[in-house]
Amino acid sequence: MTMSCDDTGTSGVQRFEVLTGAGKRRDWPPEVKASIVAESYSGMESVSAVARRHDLDPSQLFTWRRQLREQMEVHGFVMPEAAKPEPTFVPAVVDAMPDPDPAPKNKLVRRRRRSKARTVELEVDGITVKIARGADAGTILAVITALRETR
Repeated sequence: MTMSCDDTGTSGVQRFEVLTGAGKRRDWPPEVKASIVAESYSGMESVSAVARRHDLDPSQLFTWRRQLREQMEVHGFVMPEAAKPEPTFVPAVVDAMPDPDPAPKNKLVRRRRRSKARTVELEVDGITVKIARGADAGTILAVITALRETR
């Protein structure tokens, strides 16, 4: 199947997509809108969750809510604001800490085994220098300085 587009029909269709179901524009009956808006004011879940459940974009539901508030204000009604709970503090409970026991006598002390093979390798212009663990910092600095001078 070929379709003419901007390319004057010289190439075939690469992708063909069929959209099914309701499109973006839907006509909501006023009763359904009112029901969804009332549900969004119930406080049981967020406005976005209500919108998702009804396959609405959250911004659409917020718009419906704003329109309802504006209509009510025109007729002299004011929407009550949701009561915010007063902040409360949780009482602190302080338990007396037991005296720390001295180190147990029979407890085995495990020491971490460290590999003696850990080294740092520096390679500069084809010269490799291996620095073993525990090397003196002055020696390492002297080696690096010597490598710099030979470059």
